[in-house]
Amino acid sequence: MSTPAGYFETMYAGAEDPWDFAGRWYEERKRAIVMASLPWRRYRAAFEPGCATGLLTDLLAARCDRVLAVDTVEVAVSAARARCAPHPHVTVERRRMPDDWPPGRFDLVVLSELGYYFDDDELDRLVRHAGEALEPGGTLLAVHWRHPVAEHVRSGDDVHEVIGALPGLERVAAHEETDFRLEVFSRVPPAARSVAQAEGLC
Repeated sequence: MSTPAGYFETMYAGAEDPWDFAGRWYEERKRAIVMASLPWRRYRAAFEPGCATGLLTDLLAARCDRVLAVDTVEVAVSAARARCAPHPHVTVERRRMPDDWPPGRFDLVVLSELGYYFDDDELDRLVRHAGEALEPGGTLLAVHWRHPVAEHVRSGDDVHEVIGALPGLERVAAHEETDFRLEVFSRVPPAARSVAQAEGLC
């Protein structure tokens, strides 16, 4: 079964930033790698499910005309709203994935440290929603921790295997370390192009 919502409520009851996203160099560096891996300079509309306290959301705001970020825990939603208050084009809502996937289309979907909390059915629906919500040529970025965690239903590598098997996605970039795995996919058609190809360099 998926990780119960009560687990996250308990974590945030003990601390506003229970995983120390703001304090750890590991997390800061990973966010920088995430942002550097996005192939487009600018996105029209981004969706970030599982935004936690909004540290990545805050960075996405600088590259996107509109950002919708959601989390299942009200404490996290409040923290993300406060962090992103200077960005009027960022909306933070409380939603539970995958049941409460929002309407509309996006040219960027970011699945960051999220997929391993879901059982087979919910992960399949999450990934399918992400693919269906992407505009043609849009970007799906996924990044997940690779070490075992008791509260995780599956490994980060398993999550990426499920995403990679989704029809209509073509992988355009990958970054793999001992600690985490990051992959970038493009919604096809149209055919995926590298950054250099998009700029006419090759």
